[in-house]
Amino acid sequence: MGPASLPLFEQRQLRKRWRYVGLFADELMLCAARAEVGPLRQSFWVLLDRRSGQQWRHTALRPGSREVTMEGPRLEIDGPGLRAFLRLGEVAPIEVTCPSGRAGAWTRKRVGMPVEGTVEMPGRRWEVTGRGVDDESAGHHQRRTSWNWSAGVGTATDGRPVAWNLVTGINDPARGSERAIWIDGEPAEPPPVSFGVPDEIALGDGEALRFAGESEHTHDDDYLLIRSRYRHRFGSFAGSLGGIALAEGLGVMEEHDALW
Repeated sequence: MGPASLPLFEQRQLRKRWRYVGLFADELMLCAARAEVGPLRQSFWVLLDRRSGQQWRHTALRPGSREVTMEGPRLEIDGPGLRAFLRLGEVAPIEVTCPSGRAGAWTRKRVGMPVEGTVEMPGRRWEVTGRGVDDESAGHHQRRTSWNWSAGVGTATDGRPVAWNLVTGINDPARGSERAIWIDGEPAEPPPVSFGVPDEIALGDGEALRFAGESEHTHDDDYLLIRSRYRHRFGSFAGSLGGIALAEGLGVMEEHDALW
């Protein structure tokens, strides 16, 4: 299974496809996404200036909008008040197909790869270097899907680079899930996690990631037969995962409840 040639319906479940790219850096955090739910299409971006705490965001619902363009390792944003060009580097991906109701869902995740480029707003320009996430997903997800997701990057107390992709509610069987922890660029699957405590991800064996939010983006859609409630937050992380204590961490927390 992959994103390119899925039929509109399978087992009476509608096709969904999206790609989300995020950059996590000391001076700013930026994400952009393009999504399709059946015939509906939208894109959005969020920019956080971490020094001032200012956030900018925009959602485009126009079919064929080129506000967010993603082609291979390149991301371009040409939106109201924002121009950005980012190039993604390499890191070992994880790729899985998981059951979803009567059908299935595919995803490929890369987290922790280098990201560099330029971000411009009126009167401001950043030359940015950081690390990020690239989430490509497609499938015939079940009609009601609710999930919590976090992706982030950090440095262990021993200096090694660390990254993670943790989720509940989607692509999360006990084994063969999309959960992954990258240590020195190599991914491994951890056991199931829990987002039950506000702003904390419990990983078992006493390990947890604690989140401190720095920005929030929410977006609700209601198209009668298709409805969605979405919450997206940038921030910092502390704690431990994969047997490694974090010296620092940056990333995203997401909550999504969809009837689609």
